[in-house]
Amino acid sequence: MSKSLKRVIRALRDADIDVQPIEMGAETRTAQQAADVAGCHLDQIAKSVIFAGQSSGDVHLFITAGGRQVDHVKASAVAGEPLGKADAALIRARTGFAIGGVAPIGHLNPIPAFLDPRLIDFDVVYAAAGTPRHIFPIHPQTLLVMSGAQVADFTTVSR
Repeated sequence: MSKSLKRVIRALRDADIDVQPIEMGAETRTAQQAADVAGCHLDQIAKSVIFAGQSSGDVHLFITAGGRQVDHVKASAVAGEPLGKADAALIRARTGFAIGGVAPIGHLNPIPAFLDPRLIDFDVVYAAAGTPRHIFPIHPQTLLVMSGAQVADFTTVSR
């Protein structure tokens, strides 16, 4: 079992959440792949999108419904600074996760986080569990609390 997956499991257990990540038979690097394998609505996939703050150098986490994209202008306003692309090395250094398996919880360092209100429309959402092959189900309100996120409008519908 990878260190990243173990960290997500530990975060869930530390929060007294009795959920076991699901190993998928196929990669779940994209929201559509994850939804297809999980058999759920595309917007039930909670994507973890990381941007770098151009002023602070900090990273910001946007937990986004699968069928939506982060709107760069809205996200920058929510974050309180201009945002740019976070490269793979920065993402791994700050979160401990590789692109394609970034979980919304269990990061190595605290990260400012924002949650797409669309996710709250569901009883359960699925998020990456630290690898491209693992996801975990969670109630969106529980995810909100565990991630320390704020609900914010920062998305646009994917085309």
